[in-house]
Amino acid sequence: MSIKQPFTDLQIRKSGGGFYEGHSVEIALLSKLIMVALVLWALVWPANANGILGSLNWRLLEDFNAFYIIIVGFFSFFLLVIALLPQTGKRIMGPAGEKPEFSTFSWFSMMFGAGLGVGLMVFATAEPLGLWGSNPEVLAGAVTPNTEEGVQAGYRYTFLHYGFHAWSIYVVTGLSLAYYAYTRGMPLTIRTALTPLFGPLMNGFLGHVVDVLGVVATILGVSVTIGFGVSQFIDGLYAITSMQWLMDLNGETPAPGTVGLIVGLVVIMGLSVVSAVSGVGKGVKYLSNLNLVLSIILLLTFVIFGSFLFAMTTYASSLADYLFHYVSLSFGAFGPQSAEAFAASLPAEAAPFAEALRGGATNAWGSFAGFKSGLEGEAAALSEDVLVAAYAAGEPGRQFGWQAGWTTFYWAWWIAFSPFVGLFLARISKGRSVREFIIGCVFAPALVCFAWMTILGGTAIDLELSGAAEGAIIGASNTAKLFVTLEQMLSGGFLSVITVMCVVLILTFLVTSADSGILVMNTIMSGGEQHTGIKHRIVWGVILTLVIGTLLIAGKTNGGADPMEALKSAMIIGALPFTMVMGLMCVALAKALYRDGLRAKAAASTAPAE
Repeated sequence: MSIKQPFTDLQIRKSGGGFYEGHSVEIALLSKLIMVALVLWALVWPANANGILGSLNWRLLEDFNAFYIIIVGFFSFFLLVIALLPQTGKRIMGPAGEKPEFSTFSWFSMMFGAGLGVGLMVFATAEPLGLWGSNPEVLAGAVTPNTEEGVQAGYRYTFLHYGFHAWSIYVVTGLSLAYYAYTRGMPLTIRTALTPLFGPLMNGFLGHVVDVLGVVATILGVSVTIGFGVSQFIDGLYAITSMQWLMDLNGETPAPGTVGLIVGLVVIMGLSVVSAVSGVGKGVKYLSNLNLVLSIILLLTFVIFGSFLFAMTTYASSLADYLFHYVSLSFGAFGPQSAEAFAASLPAEAAPFAEALRGGATNAWGSFAGFKSGLEGEAAALSEDVLVAAYAAGEPGRQFGWQAGWTTFYWAWWIAFSPFVGLFLARISKGRSVREFIIGCVFAPALVCFAWMTILGGTAIDLELSGAAEGAIIGASNTAKLFVTLEQMLSGGFLSVITVMCVVLILTFLVTSADSGILVMNTIMSGGEQHTGIKHRIVWGVILTLVIGTLLIAGKTNGGADPMEALKSAMIIGALPFTMVMGLMCVALAKALYRDGLRAKAAASTAPAE
């Protein structure tokens, strides 16, 4: 039986001359129009932008939180099935007989470089410590926060956010792009991944929309990464120099001020543009090598001077716990708790005070003590047993708020980052089998992330458990926790040297992330070309700087405590359409693998016998 050949005639119209020579004018202009509109809005009406982005973000979380959770769980199991099935797992991404472009060692090394980035520098200590004090088990009253018994639950969700689920998001995009590029000779760009479903429609406006969604998601994902990194960079400079003008000293703990953030952003993005202009062969390659060396030195510092035995014990037990709860973590989604549902769950004595009780009882970031102290009037006079029952009635609301604020934020971040990381993984994986790609790109980097989180974060937790830190690490801002942990471990000149090294490492990670993001955006706009014009790299570097800068300023408007709020809201909003694109990618890839299997069988049955 003859099987219809797949559609491969993907044609992306490009300009033949002028400023946009070699680029799709439609993709470039639409992407820039969206970004420029966002910049102008945040610059001219920062309070309005911050408020509307926050409101829209919360509304989307109320409606789509379960969608984000379940589809990411689906991604991880979808890839597992493809890897395990013999007919799909053994498929080679390339022509028959194609050998891997890179050795296995080099391939793993480059993946590790992709996994150890700004997010791990910021959250290696902040994530385990934050989840040690607040996680669904704590909200349910099953464990006490910041105690030895709470460590396992904290790491269960740390591994969730940085483990197999996270890398599955990247691999869905990366595998889709790599499969079509290397087995069908198609352009390495986002719209290619949907050709099995939409065929020639991807040559027109629909294809432009898909690519623009990829560009917008990449910009916002990279922006959040750089925003966090710039904040930690300024914290590091303050730890070294004590320059107070960099910081906002009005809060309980010092935090990077607006002036410091903007100065740091301009420095980092200036270096990023220089690196991007120099190209992958020079800038990114040299910075990646430096990143790897400095990362190893930092990790060895924690191995030698930190709590290595505690970290390794935690690694083993937490990995087993993560795997044991894998299914429930994948699909356990929460929805918002309505006022009616909360009131219906209250004991009769508390029912008249439902409105006064609801805010504190459903606050995911509060506690029972805070709930009680926040009550006034007759509600405050309710008995202890009634208040305990009222607080328990708000648990579904607390679970939803926590999941939306932690897990869904991460899923949106990784989804927004997936065009960037996915394209990188696709570029280095020619000649690999589908099974190799999935196992290598999901499991290997995740295990490295687990080690990083347990060695650095475990040391911080152990210092707090032993009483040596006396709450100093817990009390520090998220971006300062790494430096405070180092201060508790080390002293004297060696502390100064390691702190300076960390600042340099953060700087190089930031520059690498930014210039790689710039190159990926230009790759998409040039229809998959890996070599793009210098002027376009400069333009997108400037646009990226303006997006981050204006949204950071908007986040601080009207006394906002977190300058990252506007950036995070914009990213979650921008990631939602691309999440839907990724769902279609899975359907398209399943269809392509199945149809290619039929074609291979048909070809084998008609081949002449030797």
